[in-house]
Amino acid sequence: MPTDRSRGLALVVLCFVQFMLVLDDTVVNVALPHIRDDLGFSAAGLAWVVNAYFLAFGGLLLLSGRAADLLGRRRVFLCGVALFGVASLACGLAQEPWQLVAGRFAQGAGAAMASPAALSLITLLFPGAEERAKALGIWGGIAGLGGTMGLVISGALTGLASWRWIFLINLPVALAALTLLPRLVAESRGSRPARLDVAGAVLGTGALVSLVYGLLQSAEAGWGRAGSAGPLSLAAVLAVAFLVVESRTAEPLVPLSFLSFRIRAVANGATLLFSAAFFSMAYLLMLHLQTVLGYPPLTAGVAYLPYGGGILAGMWLSSRAVIRLGERRTLVASFLISAAGLLLLSGVAPGDAYGSGVLPGMLVTSLGCGLSLPALTIAAVTGTTEENAGLGSAVLSSVQQVGGAVGLAVLVSLAAHRTDTLTGSATPQRAATEGFSFALTIAAALLALGAVLIATLLESRRAGPVAGVREAPAAQR
Repeated sequence: MPTDRSRGLALVVLCFVQFMLVLDDTVVNVALPHIRDDLGFSAAGLAWVVNAYFLAFGGLLLLSGRAADLLGRRRVFLCGVALFGVASLACGLAQEPWQLVAGRFAQGAGAAMASPAALSLITLLFPGAEERAKALGIWGGIAGLGGTMGLVISGALTGLASWRWIFLINLPVALAALTLLPRLVAESRGSRPARLDVAGAVLGTGALVSLVYGLLQSAEAGWGRAGSAGPLSLAAVLAVAFLVVESRTAEPLVPLSFLSFRIRAVANGATLLFSAAFFSMAYLLMLHLQTVLGYPPLTAGVAYLPYGGGILAGMWLSSRAVIRLGERRTLVASFLISAAGLLLLSGVAPGDAYGSGVLPGMLVTSLGCGLSLPALTIAAVTGTTEENAGLGSAVLSSVQQVGGAVGLAVLVSLAAHRTDTLTGSATPQRAATEGFSFALTIAAALLALGAVLIATLLESRRAGPVAGVREAPAAQR
């Protein structure tokens, strides 16, 4: 049995790794113009510096999470971190566009291995309801902070040093994790011998890869074009085939009963809406700060710092709120707070001062985000056991990545369409502002929808036995 000290140190290491993995979702955004100029990317090719990471991360999560349950969670985590570190070095040293894109794909594959394994290790290290709520509260908040700090760190390193350092700074974290974690955490895997569902793995991974690829293509080429319609149609066919295979195989990759567990199902549905709103907000707000308000990259990155502070404050409150009020009330309140913050941000117009225009909405939004993430994480892994902790973590991470891709594809396209519609009848800045405002209003509506979903379908309960490590009986699902 690990000591409290070793469990605490393990939590620190695992959270730092997750911070690094989520940070790399957004860390390239500010640096893209510099990367394009240095390596000679085409406009279409540059998008793959972002898309390759999303594609590999989102597409390989289910397979990696199940592999962690079967082959050993610590082993898969360490292999993922090692791959991520080597890939980060390759990205930092890239001299040709293809080298950077290949490195980003390898980074995403390493992240897909490490992230669900890390979350499942935390779930098993902290089996008690209250201690698990606190540990997952820290984990969820750190994950949200990573997505935001990617923009801050990218702006700072790109402005003060070189874009290459946004990748090279991953190396110390990867080395520390590879050195420390084997001393802090014992190996764990499912106790019942099982084989990997090869057919389910191929179909599930293919469906996720096709879905993420089609969504990313939709954001670039538009909906209904051959570049996006083909992959999306293939994803639907593969998903149906996956469900058929999973319902008939003796040892499925994702048991359908696992997906139908009510608390997890509602949490993952809310996470999909949450990720769609917040990934889009981060992208659109950074673009708005630079193109409409005229912030240089470093200033735009620093402007995000209060957002990180708001997430930390919300994270501090979240585990306490879950324990005292229950997940449903905490999540409904946090989603509505975030929606109000997005509506405030949607009103940011050309000429607005940072303190009176940008900051209020940013603080309200970040507080709601910090409150939401830990509670969503707790709900999404409720009832997972020694047999399926990696799978539960992988499903949550897959939903986050797919939600982010959906949000970017849909809301960025809506913002661009709104801007194009007004071009000619309004100034470029005003047209861009209207597009930004429209997309953030839709994002706020998604969070309000999430609040309704949680209020009506999630059970009202405080952290209790259901948050432990035992699976609920089938009759209660």
